[in-house]
Amino acid sequence: MTTEIHRRRFRLAAAIGAGAVFAICVGLAMGGMSGQFDRAVVAGLRDAQDPAVTAGPVWLGPFAKDITALGGTPVLTVLCLLLAGFLVVRREWRRLVLLLGVVAGETIIVHALKDAFGRARPEHVPHLVEATSASFPSGHSASAAAIFLVLAAMLAPSLKDAASRYYVYAAAAIMALLVGASRIFLGVHYPTDVLAGWSFGFAWTMALLYFLDRG
Repeated sequence: MTTEIHRRRFRLAAAIGAGAVFAICVGLAMGGMSGQFDRAVVAGLRDAQDPAVTAGPVWLGPFAKDITALGGTPVLTVLCLLLAGFLVVRREWRRLVLLLGVVAGETIIVHALKDAFGRARPEHVPHLVEATSASFPSGHSASAAAIFLVLAAMLAPSLKDAASRYYVYAAAAIMALLVGASRIFLGVHYPTDVLAGWSFGFAWTMALLYFLDRG
């Protein structure tokens, strides 16, 4: 019981903290205070002579495209459908509701936020992947943070040793970080878009874990 109380308190505190980070990102991005920094970071990841070419080794561009796909709708949809089917087979209805709440809520709210803020995507460098919606917050970053976190939260309790549980959470965090970083590298998001996506996805999932998960 004590462990469960501590876990729920941590989740609530984490949700509030991440929500505060998201609010700061809104203020910085919408207030224009991060504009120069955002543009400098995106431009710094391109070749000084040709902004259509990424900086660094030649394999980084294709690698970033592969990584960004892991946070896209097709991959995450298949992953979530497979997990949902597994939860149905095991009749874990509470966790099924949790998964659906994380996915549906994150998707709907992020699209609403994009429409509300209407921030244009970076225009000073060519986009290396297709991107059509508004820039803030990053949907890929929010989805990766939310979904990889909820997957880790569902898997971790079944692992007996603490090291394995920490590894699962670390792997989820690394995946979310890589997806978000790839969006900046490919020129379709500013850093504040990505940080806002991460913080929103994390806050949303932590809030639902606080209210719905007892595992």
